[in-house]
Amino acid sequence: MRTFTHGAAVWDVACPQRPSMVAGLTMAGFRVRELDALRMVPHPAVTLLLEFGAGSPVLDCAAGRQQRGSIVAEAGFGSGGAVRARGENVECVQVRLSPVIARAVLGTSPADLDGAVVSLGDLWGREASRIREQLGDVSSWQDRFALADALLARRHAARPPVDPEVAWAWHRIIGSRGRTRVDGLAAEVGWSRKRLWSRFRSQLGLPPKRAVKLVRFDHAAHRLVAGEGAAQVAADTGYAEQSHLNRDVMAFTGATPATVAGEPFLAVDDIAWPSRGTLVGPRRSASLPRPVRPEVAGPAAC
Repeated sequence: MRTFTHGAAVWDVACPQRPSMVAGLTMAGFRVRELDALRMVPHPAVTLLLEFGAGSPVLDCAAGRQQRGSIVAEAGFGSGGAVRARGENVECVQVRLSPVIARAVLGTSPADLDGAVVSLGDLWGREASRIREQLGDVSSWQDRFALADALLARRHAARPPVDPEVAWAWHRIIGSRGRTRVDGLAAEVGWSRKRLWSRFRSQLGLPPKRAVKLVRFDHAAHRLVAGEGAAQVAADTGYAEQSHLNRDVMAFTGATPATVAGEPFLAVDDIAWPSRGTLVGPRRSASLPRPVRPEVAGPAAC
């Protein structure tokens, strides 16, 4: 376990010693004595927060809504900077799920979350309480990671995957770091635009254009945290100009690039997610082999 110190933020952070049994699933453990109004920055992964111990995290959301305890949130949650996390003596395992595997792991499509942060108890019932007890009963972080990984792997194996064309399109977006032209994705997989947009949204929880913007923003935001200037980041990450980057950063976070560069939520990634394999699962390049489709002999119907 390492200590992360960033301004007033002081957290203990643990990382698994072994990769997950499920490609596209990564974890980190956090112990925070005082968590004070942490801005939740949108990320291109579905977030599963498994809390245990004496404390309990609280999410303050838009319109005065609150969510306590273990939660599930779709990719990109926190857009607009409206979500803050707080709490005392918080202990949790944070899981990042590629949207490609999230439906199988959660037992429901991320689209069914409808932009909201959902209590894990509402989604999984008594199983959520059992997980909390089991995580609290083991004494080491590595045992907690192993316990959580085994549970999530069983859930993943019990349900069918998303369409290979949808997975391919997601990996294409990730491989290009959000610089893919979304209008060409349907042609590349051999589907109509209407069919791909519908399946992508219903299975992954966000439309392709939103996915492209979110992935590009995430890459740019981490470069800002690394200390690079906004003009250079904009030029290197596919933005038309710096003002375009500024607008996207404001839309996703409610803050300026200079403010986002100092966000602890992003700065901790170098410790908690050192491989930064939190977006997709297996690392893919932009030149992926196209999915094998049974309807390859003729045009696909909508």
